[in-house]
Amino acid sequence: MAAPPPPSRERLLSLVRAMAGRPVPMLVDLVADRFVTGTPKRISREAPVLILEYQGERLTPGGGANAVANVAALGGRPLPLGLVGDDASGRELMADLAGRGIDVGGVRVRPGYRTPTKVRILGGGRHAIKQQIVRYDVEDRLELTDDDRRAFAERLAGWAGEAEPPRAAIVSDYGYGAVDREMVVALRERLGAGTAVVADSRHRLDRLPCDGATPNEEEAEALAGGPLEQAPGGLGGAGRALRERLGARFLLITRGSRGMSLFTDGAAAHLPVHGTDQVADVTGAGDTVIGTFALALAAGAAPLEAALLANYAGGVVVMKTGTATLGAEELAHAVESDPRPREELSWETA
Repeated sequence: MAAPPPPSRERLLSLVRAMAGRPVPMLVDLVADRFVTGTPKRISREAPVLILEYQGERLTPGGGANAVANVAALGGRPLPLGLVGDDASGRELMADLAGRGIDVGGVRVRPGYRTPTKVRILGGGRHAIKQQIVRYDVEDRLELTDDDRRAFAERLAGWAGEAEPPRAAIVSDYGYGAVDREMVVALRERLGAGTAVVADSRHRLDRLPCDGATPNEEEAEALAGGPLEQAPGGLGGAGRALRERLGARFLLITRGSRGMSLFTDGAAAHLPVHGTDQVADVTGAGDTVIGTFALALAAGAAPLEAALLANYAGGVVVMKTGTATLGAEELAHAVESDPRPREELSWETA
């Protein structure tokens, strides 16, 4: 079986333009990423630790909220379903998302719930790039109530009934409780067979019914029970077996500096990494990948085209510090400037 020709640059650029305004329902665990920065002051007399002089802090969308922000930054129309607490992080996160023009009407506020917040302490010279010193997580978990499910179902019914129903949806599960199997099943039923549901889950991907999935290599190996390249049939055999086990039509495994591998029915495409393998920060790169991949599907891309665009997007954001997004112009520039992911992808057939 001859390998099909790779998508042309012009085709990928047309898909980037077609992303504008595409609706993407998203069932997500909403997380806040808080970055606290300071400059070195002295070593403490109380303990052998560095004392920082406080310089400032900022809060950005993290976890599933970062996937939401990435869809919006690329020009899509994210439609999030999730929960936040009635705490400072929840209020700041809601304000941030709304400030990006995102419809947060599907986000519910749970009294007493602590919005999951990842706090990173960064230090460095006043005018130098700050380095992460330590991180602590404020975590809480919840269970969806009947009221939550009814509210989400009403939103989904409204989106499915729009003049242009969604072609793709995202499930982003960080284990905080907004995502469960029952809700994913309801999402698929409400949106119908014409909507491709793409899932990302730290620990439960095999329990979430989906059309596609975007695990990183570590997550894929945890599901496979060992290193992918040491499985029968190597990486190709492991990927095909994992896709079949998940019951998914396509599986995109992100492999860091080794690029990505896309598994579809009977074939695997291995994509070299865009850019350099000397990255600045991988924080949130997986959220960028699933956001770009699903939005590309919503714009009419085939899985390989969506994977190529997600590969370009991931290569851009890892060169930024902190939890980052990229815009459509940045994605288009990456496609125009680097032909390698298209020209050097390799095919493997069963």
